[in-house]
Amino acid sequence: MKHDSQRNLVRKRYSKIASPIELDCCEEGRVITTGELSKTMGYSDSDIADIPDGANMGLGCGNPTAIAKLKAGDVVLDLGSGGGFDAFLARRRVGDSGFVIGVDMTHEMIEKSRRNVEKLRYSNVQFRLGEIEHLPVGDATIDVIISNCVINLSPEKSNVFKEAYRVLKTSGRLQISDIVRVDGQVAEDVHEDPEVCNCIIGAERIDRLEKMLTDAGFIEVQITKTDSSDDLMKAWRQGDLPIEQAVSATIEAMKP
Repeated sequence: MKHDSQRNLVRKRYSKIASPIELDCCEEGRVITTGELSKTMGYSDSDIADIPDGANMGLGCGNPTAIAKLKAGDVVLDLGSGGGFDAFLARRRVGDSGFVIGVDMTHEMIEKSRRNVEKLRYSNVQFRLGEIEHLPVGDATIDVIISNCVINLSPEKSNVFKEAYRVLKTSGRLQISDIVRVDGQVAEDVHEDPEVCNCIIGAERIDRLEKMLTDAGFIEVQITKTDSSDDLMKAWRQGDLPIEQAVSATIEAMKP
């Protein structure tokens, strides 16, 4: 019940974010635009310009499609796809022979991304309502899993990695961007305040993430601080957030 309560608070928060009048989780008090923040994460001007209206909401902490080395024909799964920004970028890279699935637990986000699919008549992008701890995806059907600053929000991170392992094909890759802790403990009441910036406070320690991944069955686990991490943390700095304990990182692993 505690996990369900935490998920409901996060869902409520991101339902509000999906509205154009709301600010994102780290935007309150911020003086840079969504486009400027996206550039800090590593997105190019063409990435930002070529994406459907409303898809880029400035919610990430990196550029997972840049590290995923996607190729034509890949089947890609985006965990916590939000407005669809990374999913639409992935579609551009996998081409007409590939397929992209976005999963998000927030109805409003799914509606927003589906409207763009319908508007642009994309036949190889699909957005599914569901939790990343219980993926609505078949076994061994995915080549590459991407995600952008989402797993840190989950109260059951080990289940996320177990599900990721299940849906990946043999030699499939997990290549995501996320906020991780280099020090400190995750507070027990981390998700009790829906107004708090959970993208930082909900992050897990690197050593614990590595163990979760290996326990799930993954090999070649690598967690690496991104080049843009320091700039991103400065852009997010506000109030009493424990920014000094967190970094933006790429998390990479393979299913043997």
